[in-house]
Amino acid sequence: MDVMPQQDPESGRPPEPSPQDPYVMPAEGATAVPPPPPTLRTTLRRAAFGAVAAGVLLAGALVAVDDGEGDGPKEPGPVERAEAATTAGSPASLSDLTALIGDRQKWVESHPRDAPSLATLGTAYVEWARRSADTAYYARAEETLKRSLEARAGERGNGEAWVGLAALANARHDFLAAKRWGETVKRQQPKAWSVYPVLIDAYTGLGDQKAATAATEKFGELRKGVPALARTAELYRGQGWREDALATAREAADRATQPAEKAEALHRLGELAWERGEPEEAVAQFDAALRTDAGQHASLAGRARALVALERTDEALAAYQSALEKLPRPEYALELGELYESLGLDGDARTQYTALREMVAGAKRAGVDESLLLARFEADHGDPDEAVELLRGQWREQHRSAAVADALGWALHRAGKSQEGLEYAERAVGTGVRNASYAYHLGMIQRELEDYGPARRNLEQAVRTNPAFSPLAAPLARQALEALGEPPPGGPGDMQPPPPPAPEPKPEPKREAERETESGAGRKTKPEAPAAPSKSPAPAPAASKEAAAGSAAPAEGGASKSP
Repeated sequence: MDVMPQQDPESGRPPEPSPQDPYVMPAEGATAVPPPPPTLRTTLRRAAFGAVAAGVLLAGALVAVDDGEGDGPKEPGPVERAEAATTAGSPASLSDLTALIGDRQKWVESHPRDAPSLATLGTAYVEWARRSADTAYYARAEETLKRSLEARAGERGNGEAWVGLAALANARHDFLAAKRWGETVKRQQPKAWSVYPVLIDAYTGLGDQKAATAATEKFGELRKGVPALARTAELYRGQGWREDALATAREAADRATQPAEKAEALHRLGELAWERGEPEEAVAQFDAALRTDAGQHASLAGRARALVALERTDEALAAYQSALEKLPRPEYALELGELYESLGLDGDARTQYTALREMVAGAKRAGVDESLLLARFEADHGDPDEAVELLRGQWREQHRSAAVADALGWALHRAGKSQEGLEYAERAVGTGVRNASYAYHLGMIQRELEDYGPARRNLEQAVRTNPAFSPLAAPLARQALEALGEPPPGGPGDMQPPPPPAPEPKPEPKREAERETESGAGRKTKPEAPAAPSKSPAPAPAASKEAAAGSAAPAEGGASKSP
C-alpha cells in the first residue's frame, strides 16, 4: 500500500481545501512575490547538494512499500504516475494530477515545513489551473510556493519552488517575472533541465527568438526524449520551418508512451495540419488525441475549428460548446462568437462576446493578464482605440512576440493609423511564422496604403496557407483579392532577364583633308569628299571580341590609304 492516502483518481477536480487551509489567499499576481535576489551567496556545490537532497526526500515520501500480498512489483498508482510524468517533463493525466494534488494536500497538513512537497503541490496547482482554465487555483499556487520558500530558501537548494513561480508567472502572462525567476535558477543550477521549459515559454512570450532557441537547444542536451522533441517541434513551428516541425512532432508522437503525453503530441499534429490548410487531417489527429486521453479538452476546440473549414457547421458548433463547457477559455468564446456572426446569428454572437468579457474579468481578478486576447476582440468587434492602448501597454512591458506585433499592427490599422501599423504587421510576418492571419492583416494594411503589389502577394499567401483560417476574415481576404484584380502584364511571372545592351556605334573617323580644312586659317568651307571614302566600321557584335577589335582598327589608324 502507499504511505500516504490518495485522492479518488476518478474525481473531476482536485479536492477543495478545508476552511483552515493556510494555503488559500486572494489573488496578488506573480509579481507580488518578492523578486529573486540579484546575486547568490551560496556555492554551486551547496546548491546542487540541496537539490539532490530535496529530490531524495520527495521520492521517499512517494515510494510504495511492499505489503506482502504478492511477489511481483506493485503497479504504480495515480500519484506515482503523476510524479513520474512531471519528473520526466511530460504532462500527467488530469485524473492522476487530481490524485497528486489530494495526496500532497494531506501530506502537508501534517508536514507543513516540507519544502519539496509544498513546491510540488504549488506547481501542481499551476498545471491544474492551466489545463482546466480554473484560474482560482493560481492564488493557491502562489501562496503554497511562498510557503515552500519560507520553509527553505531558494539559495539553500529549493530551486523547484522558484521554477514553480516561473511557471505561475508564465501562466499569468507575466513573462518578465518568469524570466527573472528562471534565470535565477539557471545561474544557480545550469544543468537543472526543469528550468528550461519555463525559460522557453518566457523568452517566447517576450519575442526573444534567439534566447528561446538557445534554451530549447540546451533543454534537448539535458533532457532527451519526447519532451525535448515536443519543444523542438514548437521552435521549428514558430520559425516557419513546417517540414522540420512536422517531422519532429511525428517522432514525438511515435515515441510517446503515456496517454497524456501521446494525446498532447497528437494534438500538436492536429494544429500543424490545421495551419497547413488540411482540415481533414486535422480532424483525424484531434480525434486520435481525444481517443487517447479524453482529458485533452483543447482538441475539442481544435476539432471545431477544422470542422468549420469542412463546412460541417452543426458539428463544429457542438464541439465548440463542449470545449467551452470543459475548458472555458476566452479565446474559444471569441472563435465561437465569430462563427455565429459569420452565420448571421448576431444574438448568439453577442452572447459569446459577453461571456468572453466575463472570462477576461475573472482572469484579471486571479492575476492573469489577457490584454492580448481582449485587444484582438476590441480591434474587430469593439473599440479599436482601446485595443491600441492595451497593446501599447504590452509592448512597453517588453511583450514583443509575433502575436503582439500582429495584433498591434492590426489594431492601429482599425483605428485609422495604417501607416504606423504597417511596421508592426511587417515585423510579425518577418519572424518567419507561417500564420494566415498575419499575412491577411499585412495585406489589408498594404491595400489601404495603396501598395497594391505587396498587398496582393500577402493576401494570396494568406488564402494559400489556410483557405479557411477564419470564418469572418477568410471571405474578406478573397474579396480583397478580387477587387485588386490580376497583376498587370509583365509581372514577375512573365519577366525574363533583359538582353545585354548593344555597344554604342563609334563615330566615323574624320579624313585627313577634312581635319586640315577645319584647321586652316580663314577657310570656312569643307573640301569635296574624295571619290572613294573609307567605310565606317559597323558596331561589333558583343559575342566576338576579335571581330570588334578588327573593325575598330581603321578608326585607330585614321583614314584608309591606297596601296
